[in-house]
Amino acid sequence: MGAAYFYHLTQTSMDVTLPRLLEKARGAGWRIAVRGVDPGRMEWLDQKLWLLGEESFLAHGLAGGAHDAMQPILLTTDVTLANGATCVMSVDGAEVSAEEVQAADRVCILFDGHDPEAVQHARGQWKALTDGGCAAQYWSEESGNWQKKAESGAA
Repeated sequence: MGAAYFYHLTQTSMDVTLPRLLEKARGAGWRIAVRGVDPGRMEWLDQKLWLLGEESFLAHGLAGGAHDAMQPILLTTDVTLANGATCVMSVDGAEVSAEEVQAADRVCILFDGHDPEAVQHARGQWKALTDGGCAAQYWSEESGNWQKKAESGAA
């Protein structure tokens, strides 16, 4: 049974934090689905990940290609895990269900701490997931370093 990790971004942007989390998840051997809500934004993220440089190469693909099932990291707006992902990273408010959290190794929810709507949406996700019996952790970088600020165990 996995857990939901909420990342409250206040010091760095999603396109800086996400590659770090992807590297850690790949280091754990997980296949990852990065789920967003806007196909154009996923295309932008695809380009950002390809431009990281040789020292931070993250093999990935944009959903809709011929080889989605083989991608270690798949950028998608779909809830179907076409690459058999065991880790889901939700960006830009993409939905994640309690059943998905419980079936995954890890679910990461990244949200912009400077956007009041994103913060409110993340609060709603926290409540829905913890009410659904999911373990959850809240991480903040407000102090300049990532620190766990809250934890809720599975019911």
